[in-house]
Amino acid sequence: MLESGCRRAQLSVAVGQADKLAAKVARDIEADVVRRGWPVGESLGSEQALQQRFRVSRSVLREAVRLVEHHQVARMRRGPGGGLLVCEPDAGPATRAVVIYLEYLGTTPGDLLNARRVLEPLAASLAAECIDEAGIARLRAVLRAEERWRPGLPAPRDEFHVALAERSKNPVLQLFVDVLIRLTARYARTARTDSASEAVEAVEHMHGDHCEIVAAVTAGDVARAKTLSDRHVERVTAWLQQHHPGGAGPGARAGRPRAPRVDPEAPRGKLAEGLAATIGDDIAASGWHVGSVFGTEAALLERYGVSRAVLREAVRLLEHHSIARMRRGPGGGLIVTTPQPQASIDTIALYLQYRKPSREDLRCIRDAIEIDNVARVVQRRTDPEVAAFLNTRSGIDHQAAGDAGRAAVEEFRFHVGLAHLAGNALLDLFLRIIVELFRRHWSSNTGRPPPTWDDVVAVDHAHLRILQAVAAGDDSLARYRLRRHLDAAASRWL
Repeated sequence: MLESGCRRAQLSVAVGQADKLAAKVARDIEADVVRRGWPVGESLGSEQALQQRFRVSRSVLREAVRLVEHHQVARMRRGPGGGLLVCEPDAGPATRAVVIYLEYLGTTPGDLLNARRVLEPLAASLAAECIDEAGIARLRAVLRAEERWRPGLPAPRDEFHVALAERSKNPVLQLFVDVLIRLTARYARTARTDSASEAVEAVEHMHGDHCEIVAAVTAGDVARAKTLSDRHVERVTAWLQQHHPGGAGPGARAGRPRAPRVDPEAPRGKLAEGLAATIGDDIAASGWHVGSVFGTEAALLERYGVSRAVLREAVRLLEHHSIARMRRGPGGGLIVTTPQPQASIDTIALYLQYRKPSREDLRCIRDAIEIDNVARVVQRRTDPEVAAFLNTRSGIDHQAAGDAGRAAVEEFRFHVGLAHLAGNALLDLFLRIIVELFRRHWSSNTGRPPPTWDDVVAVDHAHLRILQAVAAGDDSLARYRLRRHLDAAASRWL
């Protein structure tokens, strides 16, 4: 028995090492695609050529390819003329994983109100600035679809805000709004109304607001579009807070409707992605009991009606996003874990690299989030966690004097720290995605000179001035100093 246990332990170590190697190979393949400019349809090489290039076994390469396919960077095509072909990605898998992660953290209607009020008026104002004939036609088509809804039909899908974000021509903003609308839809599906007429009235009010926003956007009235969007988001969230049965969190999901079942006719890769999303939803709906066994492999095969190969591929995706992991042997099964955001951050950042957002695309969203963050930190300045952050920020670490690279990391830690202290998990995660995009830009731009020590001193001085305004409870001065700092730091960040 002892020998058997040792063999299992050795096997577990070997599997873990192979998984890490596969993840590294996947990252190298993805970085190569980005360097090449994401040439859709181009072959990266045959399986044999890739094995030789990365000096790994077939099993490790195939696991790496599965991750690359999950990220929708490339697909393996078998047969003559085949190979690993670069494909056009979409953000669906990562977006679904982000929504599940945010549900686990316990986002509330208040979190959604705050995030939507930061980002959706920005989308409306940008759309008003760059609207064209095609954009007007698209928005009006959405309004006509809303008008066709009648009582007794399924509730109309809220496509308006995603369509409006598309008109902003900002791919980052479009993706973030998509996440917010998916979360809002989950709350809306469990909202309770006192009567059918009340539900009809809510839909009519929503449609009326949408019509006014479209009119302002079509007219190019930036200020009015922004004001109407902000007012509309406030009304939607007030309705959700009034009609939702309870707050969000790991223990408050049992009443949420189940996700749609996976399509058994879908290709194996898509089927595994759909199954992973469904299992993740079911784990959330069951209360997300970390450490519990969600089901044995045999039970999951019977429950979801898929093949063992599809289930195991879905489990690998769940493990990749830290939603659950499979434990073999007696007492084993699919173990619920604490989800981590990094896999989804990496996947979304990779997708956005394909979309090639401009410097201004990144900057305008970063500024909107950061200005809101510092205002919320001012409101929470007496909280122990915020007070501790303020007290520990006393200036440059003189042991690092002259080390501009090490000190520059503090620039990112400062901003991510403010996002965490602001207390909105949605905006915190969005800022981390933007920071990851900045990091990737810096690491790939070898021609840019590194920051000087004078730059580091100036940044540290700006940080201290911002925190002094926060500690004094001076909201307007804190916003002013942060905005000036973001403007000055733009050349370093972007």
